[in-house]
Amino acid sequence: MSDSTANRSSTGVSYTTVDTAYFEQRKLKRHARVWSLWALGVGAVISGHFSGWNLGIASGGWGGMFIAAIIIAIMYLGLTFSIAEMSPALPHTGAAYSFARTTMGPWGGFVTGLCENVEYVITPAVVVSFIGSYMGSIFGTPPAFQPVYWIFGYIIFVGLNVVGVELSFKVTLVVTLAALACLVAFWVSAIPVMNFSRWALNMGVGPDGAAVELPNGGGPFLPFGIGGALAALPFAVWLFLAIEQLPLAAEESVDPATDMPKGIIAGISTLIVSAFMILWLNASVANGAFGLSTSLEPLLDGFKAIYGTGIASLLALVAVIGLIASFHTIIYAQGRQIYSLSRAGYFPRGLSITHGSRKTPHVAMAAGAIVGLVIMLAIWFSLGAEAGAAAIGGTLLNMAVFGAMLSYVMQAISFILMRRNMPHISRPYKSPFGIPGAVATIVIALVTIYFQLSDPIYRAGVIGVAIWFAIGIAYFALIGRHKLVLSPEEEFAMSGGTAEYKSH
Repeated sequence: MSDSTANRSSTGVSYTTVDTAYFEQRKLKRHARVWSLWALGVGAVISGHFSGWNLGIASGGWGGMFIAAIIIAIMYLGLTFSIAEMSPALPHTGAAYSFARTTMGPWGGFVTGLCENVEYVITPAVVVSFIGSYMGSIFGTPPAFQPVYWIFGYIIFVGLNVVGVELSFKVTLVVTLAALACLVAFWVSAIPVMNFSRWALNMGVGPDGAAVELPNGGGPFLPFGIGGALAALPFAVWLFLAIEQLPLAAEESVDPATDMPKGIIAGISTLIVSAFMILWLNASVANGAFGLSTSLEPLLDGFKAIYGTGIASLLALVAVIGLIASFHTIIYAQGRQIYSLSRAGYFPRGLSITHGSRKTPHVAMAAGAIVGLVIMLAIWFSLGAEAGAAAIGGTLLNMAVFGAMLSYVMQAISFILMRRNMPHISRPYKSPFGIPGAVATIVIALVTIYFQLSDPIYRAGVIGVAIWFAIGIAYFALIGRHKLVLSPEEEFAMSGGTAEYKSH
């Protein structure tokens, strides 16, 4: 590349020359069409409709959570339509890293990739811990048995993703449809027995400012005012978190120029409908908003309110389906995200080697799984079962959300810079929201981060992200920046967006 020398002097990075054998060892296989991409996006998010979102009711009441969900939905619309434009224009597996690399240089690309790396390594660890909790209640195993569920969960679903992209997407489609079927079954069951005023508005504020249950309902729409709605923003994120992983499948999409925007838009549309249905109906049956505000299993509680507790184990299995859908699909994203940064040399290059016959990034997926599992086990055995479970479900979860918010800001900035500075790039799809949509994403993400930082539990997660960043940046500054490779993302970026994309 003729401008590589200038790139070295201006950005402090240097590129290593590799032969064709390097990319032969790192090939992916194209398979995904629109509905596979739709399932990948929806499946990654769907566990958030089974649990997690409801804790925001404690901060804002039902009305506050409703407003928070609207604000966060606007943020995700701005984000997803921005990446729907960027992904077919830059059809690389690097996704967020690729967008930022093209517009902000190697350091901007790496930091953005590191933000996503936190999200995609930590999120499956949190989800598999939830799966273990459900399985423990179903089979009556003691708390000490939890790590066994985690280990088997990783082995099974990393294994399914390694076997081949065809099987991976088939499993993704099946578990996503099954999870949505569970949600639809709940909606259909809840509508005949719901009582919105009686249950969704059964939260008030006591003399000490704490939430109190109103036995007959009919409470205020915003018991904690608009401030409570803003405080609920971090929890509303769980209704949409990880839909942005779809561009990571660009090099495994048969026709990313047309299929990727359709898959992204279909995915976010499905999730918006599902999010508001579950928010409305889950709170409108017995136990109501007050009970949901502290529930770890809100959908399961909703089913129990309708059908009783006699079939609790069967209902728990139903709830596990949503967790499995998200776990499987985020394992997929984790592998591709590590693979792309490794192929370009930002991470150790050995991580990007793909399976000889199946063409899946098995080393990257195994490495990400091992890191997530080691962190979980270290917390578990150092703090003990009860405190360890709380830290995994609290601190680690918050690390994932914080990393995601930072990556959203960087991706929205990338979109704005690309629109302004690179108008010549071919855009098979253009966001109808344009730069204002990206600006809205940045503003809402920053406000959400502010309210994360106001919570001591979230601040502990921020410390964890800071440590992650320190390790990653130290590696890149000392080693990685001297070992970069002209991967598709790098080659496209160094051409100023004028090079025609080609897969190695």
